Amino acid sequence: MLHSAEVHEAAGGTVTQVPVDRGGAVDAAAYGDALRADTALACLQSANHEVGTEQPVAEVAEACRAAGVPLLVDAAQSLGWGPVEGDWSLLTASAHKWGGPAGVGLLAVRKGVRFAPQGPVDERESGRAAGFENIPAIVAAAASLRAVRAEAAEEALRLRELTERIRVRVPRAVPDVEVVGDPVRRLPGVVTFSCLYVDGETLLHELDREGFSVSSGSSCTSSTLTPSHVLRAMGVLSEGNVRVSLPLGVAEEEVERFLTVLPGAVASVREKLGAPVASEVAREENVLVVDSLGKRCPIPVIELAKVIGDVPVSGLVRVLSDDEAARLDIPAWCAMRNQEYVGEEPADKGTAYLIRRVS
Repeated sequence: MLHSAEVHEAAGGTVTQVPVDRGGAVDAAAYGDALRADTALACLQSANHEVGTEQPVAEVAEACRAAGVPLLVDAAQSLGWGPVEGDWSLLTASAHKWGGPAGVGLLAVRKGVRFAPQGPVDERESGRAAGFENIPAIVAAAASLRAVRAEAAEEALRLRELTERIRVRVPRAVPDVEVVGDPVRRLPGVVTFSCLYVDGETLLHELDREGFSVSSGSSCTSSTLTPSHVLRAMGVLSEGNVRVSLPLGVAEEEVERFLTVLPGAVASVREKLGAPVASEVAREENVLVVDSLGKRCPIPVIELAKVIGDVPVSGLVRVLSDDEAARLDIPAWCAMRNQEYVGEEPADKGTAYLIRRVS
């Protein structure tokens, strides 16, 4: 959706983005307020693929219906678990998300919704899509969806228990961790958390050596060195981010082994990066400048954590950084460590982030 919006905007169109809360969910009322008289299409995920948060589709659909705006729902992540509630207008999904063949997409258009293809068409599919259909793949996609749905309710209960186990036990076993995403309205098999003072790419390699394939939204794992747009929109910690997606049929023993391995893997990465283990003795300076220019996540936050004890209570630390992730991770660190994030200001190079020591 975002890429299509970028293309539309580049062609001279207007795009309005509705913010989400720290759990990753939109507010249905705010979404309705964002609709304008000239809004041609509203778009919403049924559930987010990075943090698992489910969106209030039915409430948003009601607001869109009242405003006379068609709602397109991206249900790729949730359709395998059940139908999408609400009076939406269009719905899309991808078969590989529920174990079907890759390359098969689904577009559902409700009766009465005006729809016109944007590309060249011919006589096939009533003039809605060009080319020959891959009938075997389409049949396989439908059959796999039916098979997955038949076991979805029972498997969802099992996976929810396992993801809840991860959500509860990871913060207990690993210090300085933020579990992100809505704790209740979420997909059954997705759990995401971020670890302070950890390089996401290094942590992924550590876990891979133990036989666990996980993903990350950290900027440390991106060729663009920018944090995930999802985590940025939520305003949560992005460094050391780990996304665990439990596959259908995953054994409980594997989850337990992951919970056993994770603390050591995180500790190993933190040790390599020289992460702080205790506060230093305070000095009397009122302002302390930390030059982290040219250093990427999680180094600016690690250097901040090492010196916060060097200023007195109410004293300021000024962190200089040109890392895009610092704009997200420094405020998140302040919230996690009960320090005051004062704000940011331009610097000769990069940006200066001001932090006031509270305790």
